Amino acid sequence: MSVAQDLESPENVIFPPGDLYSDEPPCETDLHRLQMTLLIQCLEWLWQNRKDFYASSNLTIYYSPRQRKSENFRGPDFFVVLGTERKPRKSWVVWEEDGKYPNVIIEIISDSTGDTDKGLKKQIYQDIFRTPDYFWFDPETLEFSGFHLLDGEYQPLEQNPQGWLWSQQLGLYLGVVQEKLRFYTREGELIPTPEEVAQHQKQRSDR
Repeated sequence: MSVAQDLESPENVIFPPGDLYSDEPPCETDLHRLQMTLLIQCLEWLWQNRKDFYASSNLTIYYSPRQRKSENFRGPDFFVVLGTERKPRKSWVVWEEDGKYPNVIIEIISDSTGDTDKGLKKQIYQDIFRTPDYFWFDPETLEFSGFHLLDGEYQPLEQNPQGWLWSQQLGLYLGVVQEKLRFYTREGELIPTPEEVAQHQKQRSDR
């Protein structure tokens, strides 16, 4: 579902039902789909024993009890909420989730969405969601930028010598390798996918 910026909440407001389905359009390209899947797989493998987070991609975030459609805003391509129950959801409904908004958002941008991701969405994530860490990545041009919320405003993150950006919320670096956005540990180790782990174990077994 497209979402509006109107957050006015009068007293005694009647909230809509919380059991709402996501209403996001299909991914623009295979590159977008594969990139979102990659981020989900790696983080869920790394945090496989944790039960206190929710990570999803291309899922609607319902945050206003008086939502209306807006062609200028869609749900994030990838987001993580910390301090919540790890379980499947149809969408992220803020008023059903103790008022929690994403701690981290990553937008996979393109020529058609770049202006919105860098403009309207960035403003909403800063002023309404108050999401501490916001990144965008273009799988075509490999443009990669990140911001951290400081005193209510997004401040650009500086790259480390490897060109990676640090996410305080995740305790991980994000960096581009082989034209893909990946997670790295503080020590610089690449967070693998389950398939990469299995392949490595097989290679060790063969040796």
